[in-house]
Amino acid sequence: MAKRVQVVLTKNVNKLGKSGDLVEVAPGYARNYLLPQGIANIATPGILRQVEQRREKERQRLLAERQEAEARKTALQTIGRFVIRKQVGEGEAIFGTVTTQEVADVIKENTSQEIDRRGITLPEISKTGFYKAQVKLHPEVTAEIEIQVAPL
Repeated sequence: MAKRVQVVLTKNVNKLGKSGDLVEVAPGYARNYLLPQGIANIATPGILRQVEQRREKERQRLLAERQEAEARKTALQTIGRFVIRKQVGEGEAIFGTVTTQEVADVIKENTSQEIDRRGITLPEISKTGFYKAQVKLHPEVTAEIEIQVAPL
């Protein structure tokens, strides 16, 4: 089998890896395509140290993001209940529905935290009452909040 060459990618390459990845490729592929196009660099000890430092920085950044999301989750759960006022018809049925944007606005109003409405999961809300909603703050952190739908 032919000898493989280790290179560090400087750009994302389909089916090979992302920028900063250390990959082994055929020498011809590296020499004729990756290196001339500026897509990769030969893996030298100095470059390997740089890659390791970048990975460590990225790991620290992700850890900080997760800790911030945990803090936001705690803040949301200490408030406990968010009240949304809607126009009510017969039998406590509300007109329209409660949208994720309304929930995001109420959260921002009460906590001054920007929450992406696409990260909010609501149950079917058709009457006044108490409902549980999921707020995704981070890929690994989800907060459960209580929403009270009350008449105007």
